[in-house]
Amino acid sequence: MTFSPADHAHMAEALRLAELGLCTTSPNPRVGCLLVRDGQVLGRGWHVRAGEPHAEVHALRQAGEQARGATAYVTLEPCSHHGRTPPCADALIAAGVSRVVAAMEDPNPLVAGTGLQRLAGAGIATASGLLEREARELNIGFVSRMVRGRPWLRLKAAASLDGKTALNNGASQWITGPEARQDGHRWRARACAILTGIGTVRDDDPRLNVRGVDTGRQPLKVVVDSRLELPATARLFDGGPVLVASAVDDPLRARPLLDRGAQWVCLPDARGKVDLAALLQELGRRGINELHGEAGFKLNGSLLQAGLVDELLLYLAPCLLGDKAQGLFHLPELVSLEGRRKLELQSLAQVGGDLRLLARLQD
Repeated sequence: MTFSPADHAHMAEALRLAELGLCTTSPNPRVGCLLVRDGQVLGRGWHVRAGEPHAEVHALRQAGEQARGATAYVTLEPCSHHGRTPPCADALIAAGVSRVVAAMEDPNPLVAGTGLQRLAGAGIATASGLLEREARELNIGFVSRMVRGRPWLRLKAAASLDGKTALNNGASQWITGPEARQDGHRWRARACAILTGIGTVRDDDPRLNVRGVDTGRQPLKVVVDSRLELPATARLFDGGPVLVASAVDDPLRARPLLDRGAQWVCLPDARGKVDLAALLQELGRRGINELHGEAGFKLNGSLLQAGLVDELLLYLAPCLLGDKAQGLFHLPELVSLEGRRKLELQSLAQVGGDLRLLARLQD
């Protein structure tokens, strides 16, 4: 399929519209739509939040009767099933559009090509694959949940240039500067859930909420707490939902946490620890698309060893903390460089006085 320069430009704008829902659409995907006829943009729309009209509906309402004969540029295949809202494919057919271009097919098994098929069956010209890579990146968590049954796990850490996240006595606030910390809140805001461990709660008593970023929701806070040691006085209970994952089935010990409004799941593995793979599958069932990890070096290492980490978000400060300080990941010693985990660098930027590195784990 060959697309014109105008097609590329219109889809790029639709992707910019989709990005406006970066922090609000969960558990739905981020979608944008542009309606164009004879080079004139007639309607723009994006999906704001679950349960509300989809991007196509917003664009169609804006275009009105002018939508007849127009081309719809949609960043994700129009849905063909009844969910909390009617099928968008039917709305486009009823509006009389003549062509629909989708950036990518919907990986949701409930759609998976049927939206485009329904449009084609109604005599509408259809095409897909325009700026598909950009569309997948925008919805990388949604695609992960639909294809793998688990969220996309982005592990965030702040470290010195010698890879240390805290002093040997646990002191870690603050290694990076205020700009890097604020940037970290923007990454929190786009996530559906924030993952940490009992050690981090015990050492730092974090709030794990989004601050200083305009957002209408707070991500779910997920605590890996094998022995149910989380104190009911922890600051993370002060606003926003909490899920505690344990390896012990002890309702009596869980009661104070439940009284604070927490949810609780017991997911033991054979070693008496929380089964991390099972936890991510559970989060997938709960509609979590992007999971933002902020944990200590032990849980970080366990997640890496389990093959559950997709991406690293590292903030590196221009300082050195020395050999005795705590590292980024608790991992077994390598006896050969052949065993090293390889990363693919996605981006590198300066944030204030620090560096932000985004790297993806290679298979």
